[in-house]
Amino acid sequence: MPETPQQDIQTSLGWPALLLATLGGLLLMVMMGLTVGDVVGRYVFDAPIKGATELTEILLSAVIFLGLGALSMAEDHVTVDLVTDHLPDWIQPWRQAVIGLASAAILIIVSWRIWIYASQIGSYGGTTTNLAIPIAPLGYFCAICAFSGGLVTAALPLKRLFLRN
Repeated sequence: MPETPQQDIQTSLGWPALLLATLGGLLLMVMMGLTVGDVVGRYVFDAPIKGATELTEILLSAVIFLGLGALSMAEDHVTVDLVTDHLPDWIQPWRQAVIGLASAAILIIVSWRIWIYASQIGSYGGTTTNLAIPIAPLGYFCAICAFSGGLVTAALPLKRLFLRN
């Protein structure tokens, strides 16, 4: 059975999405281990892990923004389709392209604002409180992930729209 345009696109993006999901999963496992170690250290040995909260916040940010790219590639964003399922089939690719462009615009604006905020934090040398980890690189990382997610969010529905014609 021949692949549909959507299956063809998702197949071609398979390994990058898998890589992002794997990295996100590994970071999530590290975060879980850190939390378990901190709780055990705090309540069993009365010696919590110094900076565990800061590291958890950093890891959580990284997981969320890595996950954004993986979700964008898999087109697994949360959707509500109360009305759209009842629209004619011929309009669906056009609707998906418009929604993809609007979502991409929002992600790119978010990326731009995160980049500006990271620049501000970097200009005064902002760091975490206990471990003195610089915050700006995390902001740049999140901005790049959001920007990349925006590009993919726009590209996939547009590619599918033009492949069908």
